[in-house]
Amino acid sequence: MTPSARPRVTVITGAAQGIGRRTAELCAERGDALALLDLQASSLPAGADAISLVGDLSDEAVVVAHTQAIMQRWGRVDSLVNNAGISFITPAEDTTAASFRRVLDVNLTAPFLLSRELGRVMLSQRSGRIVNVASVAGLLGISDRAAYNASKHGLIGLTRTLAAEWGARGVQVNAVCPGWVKTEMDIHDMGSGAYTDADIEGRVPMKRFATPDDIARAILYLTDEQASSFVNGVTLSVDGGWAADGSWENLRRGKQLL
Repeated sequence: MTPSARPRVTVITGAAQGIGRRTAELCAERGDALALLDLQASSLPAGADAISLVGDLSDEAVVVAHTQAIMQRWGRVDSLVNNAGISFITPAEDTTAASFRRVLDVNLTAPFLLSRELGRVMLSQRSGRIVNVASVAGLLGISDRAAYNASKHGLIGLTRTLAAEWGARGVQVNAVCPGWVKTEMDIHDMGSGAYTDADIEGRVPMKRFATPDDIARAILYLTDEQASSFVNGVTLSVDGGWAADGSWENLRRGKQLL
């Protein structure tokens, strides 16, 4: 609870599964009121003051309608977690314009629209926190992911711009950059044969995938106005050291065996 004893109102996208669902569970444990947004209905944490809103967040009219519903329910917004996203694995030369645009619409345009609409509310309050769930793919180039990488690089650019633009007006904007996380999206991508567990575990210094809980707890930190009171415009890598490790393959694997 905040000092005034009212619940923090937190909006989470992609809340029906994976990182979004775990973030919702932890926010509910903290006592937050929750607006859970997804293409499908999200399960509501037991005992939480929560609503599930369904729709395509790349559609401006849907975002405006969701914002109105949230304001009618609580009259304010304290935190926005832009977590919803899609992956797309294919060589750049085989990526159609339609596929490229769809990835950008979901992964970048939707977070912009939500940040704009809910950011207006936060600016009027002169307080609020936005956390964009980017990716290690927003920091590095990863083959066969031109659309996904471009969307996550763009999301980090949006994060830094809004942090610069809104920080003095009470709204802090940060990004979390997960490495590979064991979620439904990962299972789907792995089913294509693009990579194996061993490929990922061999690349990560900590020698494991992240869990949704690993990422959700980083998000909780960035939505806590006391714990991260002077954190703004940051890209927090939660990747087990993926982006930090420039070792060649044999050197990395040798260190993992020590």
